[in-house]
Formats: sequence, C-alpha cells, structure tokens
Amino acid sequence: MEERGGVVTFRGKPVSLLGPEIKVGQRAPDFNLIDADLQEVALSQGRGKTRLLSVVYSVETPVCDLQTRTFEEQAIKFPNTLFYNISMDLPFTLARFRREHQIQDIKLLSDHREAAFGLAYGLLIKEARLLARAVLVVDPDGIVRYVEHVKEVTRAPDYETALAALKQVAGECLEG
Repeated sequence: MEERGGVVTFRGKPVSLLGPEIKVGQRAPDFNLIDADLQEVALSQGRGKTRLLSVVYSVETPVCDLQTRTFEEQAIKFPNTLFYNISMDLPFTLARFRREHQIQDIKLLSDHREAAFGLAYGLLIKEARLLARAVLVVDPDGIVRYVEHVKEVTRAPDYETALAALKQVAGECLEG
C-alpha cells in the first residue's frame, strides 16, 4: 500500500495518507459505500451525471458540518449533479445528522467498513483511520475534472473554486 507523508497536516502536524494520489484527468475509482439508510451506493450508479465528492473527517466536527451544509445549500443549483458527502462516520451518525440538519440534496455516505474509498482515493489518514478533507468533481464519463486536497484537515475547502469547476463540468447552475 502506497504511503504518502507530508501531504496534509492535522492541527499543524504532518500525517500520512494511504493510497495513491488521485489527479485530474484520471478515471475515478469506483466505490461501494453505505448511506444513512444502510443502502449501498456506488459511484458507477451515477454514470451519466456529474458528481461532486465532498470528503470530510467527521460530520460531527464544526468545519465538516459547515462543509456538508454548504454543499447541501449549493446542490439545489445543480439539479443534474449528484452530491456525495463521504466520511468514516457510522451510518447511524449520518442518519441523525441528516435529520437534525434537514439534509435532502446531498447523499451522506460512510466508508467505515473497509476504508476502501479512502484507500482508493489516497485520502485515508494512517494515524487516525479517518479521511482527509478533499473535494473532487467527476464528469458524467467517470473522469476526475477537479481535485482539491485541503492541506490542513481542520480548514475548509475553497468552495468558490470547487463550485466554479463544478459549473464548468456540469454545464449548469441555477442562480438563486
């Protein structure tokens, strides 16, 4: 298993990421994750649609909560795009979060079973068995068109740049 050190920090301390770095232009690895209703969800199920992957440490932390709710608010502007929020949180935690925050437009997904997503996307933090913060945009053909690996896990992603990339790939954005 590839191990990459010094790519990101957590509270200023370098951590190691397991798995290969995903780059723009490559095919997005498929995944099978569990949603808040205990149903399996695969990236390939969204073939033919643009997908935004919002990867967070845990929805129960302030920055991850904000990231999840920010993309939830934006999702309505992209009716033909699938929004996925991916963490290592248990599906029960995701169900509670969804209910408490009235999440409707972003699918909350858990990688808790095998960390297969984290390993395939090079986002599994070795020291914590949690995911590093990232945002990816995958086009309808399954090609990665945008990647942001947030350098400090406790900081938010660049929402404006991610949404601009999404708008360019999706070719849609309802104002409002």
